[in-house]
Amino acid sequence: MERFLFYSSLFVLLLMALSLYRAIAGPTPLDRILGGNAIGTKTTVLIIFIGIIFERVDMFVDIALAYAMLNFIAVIAASRYFHKKGREADFY
Repeated sequence: MERFLFYSSLFVLLLMALSLYRAIAGPTPLDRILGGNAIGTKTTVLIIFIGIIFERVDMFVDIALAYAMLNFIAVIAASRYFHKKGREADFY
């Protein structure tokens, strides 16, 4: 089981690296927001994997849920900011 979690964690880290590339090199702000959201989602999965490895899933699930809520709120705030910024640019 530990080997499976190890390789799963490595795969998730690889996916996070691809999302990091999208967040840094994204041509639009929307691409950067989506890249950051993907990184946050994969971080939540990694936190749960860590909880399984340390056999403290109950504690790490709470941490992962709190992190996921913060990630969601950050994405909504960034989306609203860029939506308002785009609307002001169209107005002038």
